[in-house]
Amino acid sequence: MTSQIYRVDKFIVPAAAQQEFLARVRATHALLRSLPGCTQELLLEQTSGPGSYNYVTLMGWKDQASIDAAKIEVQKLHAKTGFHPQELFSRLGIQADLGNYKTIDGAG
Repeated sequence: MTSQIYRVDKFIVPAAAQQEFLARVRATHALLRSLPGCTQELLLEQTSGPGSYNYVTLMGWKDQASIDAAKIEVQKLHAKTGFHPQELFSRLGIQADLGNYKTIDGAG
């Protein structure tokens, strides 16, 4: 039985905000994928369908301890660079739905 956890973040990003948003996501993901416990990384852009979320990120983690350690490292990166995600979202009109997920027993 695995304890792997997936962090799935969904975003509604206005067209005018996409470049700045993607630059921030890429910088954060560069850090995350280098950390112990990171097992998977995806950055997805919606190309069709009726959904309003046009970007989805997925990070696979070995366990909750890996996620907790990664959160601390991301906070350090943001403090070092003076980045405040909530300010960016507010300024650019980005909406986010963030959460951790696990696989369902018997699926996959």
